[in-house]
Amino acid sequence: MHSTLFAHVPVESTGRYTLQNPQLLKTDVTQGSSAVLARQGAMVAFEGQVEFDSQYRNRSWRNVERMTGERLELMRCKGNGIVYLANLAQHLHIMEVGRGITVDSSYVLAFDGSLGVGIVAVDSAVEVAAAGAYNLELSGSGQVVLMTSGEPLVLEVGPDKNVCVDSDAVIAWSTSLRTQLQAPTSTSGVWRRRGTTGEGWEMHFGGTGHVLVQPSELLPPQGMRNGGMLGQFGMRGNSLGGSNS
Repeated sequence: MHSTLFAHVPVESTGRYTLQNPQLLKTDVTQGSSAVLARQGAMVAFEGQVEFDSQYRNRSWRNVERMTGERLELMRCKGNGIVYLANLAQHLHIMEVGRGITVDSSYVLAFDGSLGVGIVAVDSAVEVAAAGAYNLELSGSGQVVLMTSGEPLVLEVGPDKNVCVDSDAVIAWSTSLRTQLQAPTSTSGVWRRRGTTGEGWEMHFGGTGHVLVQPSELLPPQGMRNGGMLGQFGMRGNSLGGSNS
């Protein structure tokens, strides 16, 4: 049997995370001292003996989720084998967490279980917090795999170089950066797109670090994962013990 499809065989790798292609992640769960935490329903194939369990959350984590609405349904992948992860063919990017990153949970595919995870408010204003301006804060030694709709842009922020980004397009940024949400100057236009330009909330970044932006102002279509004839059971089947909520 001959086909160009046979050019798409598993790539050789020695690390925990490797891009099989720009939209598919090869994960060696035997690498590293901690389990891999992945988005529920993201497994598309696996080889070897791998267990998939829903990720336990302590009471503190659950309380923060209930108050903020910021949540990320995870499964723990552990064992001896390879897991292939993807999410609606989005572009994937492997990052060292380093000094810490803040990221919208909608754009997280997987990360090392050894990383510290917190939930932080983007802006202290009550009206902004009520709108759900919360994000994940990852810290410690390890890697995270982020998703973007299309090829992203990385902007550098410095003492003499502040950056403003559409709040619907920003993916992640260095935790060390100072952030501030900016709205239209007209009070009556705060909850509308700016005038007739179609622009709304902006995020202003100051300090020293980097900001990751995607060429889209739409969230990943996560809701599609439960649609269709087979999709309504797809996430439950893939997470093997994970929640289907």
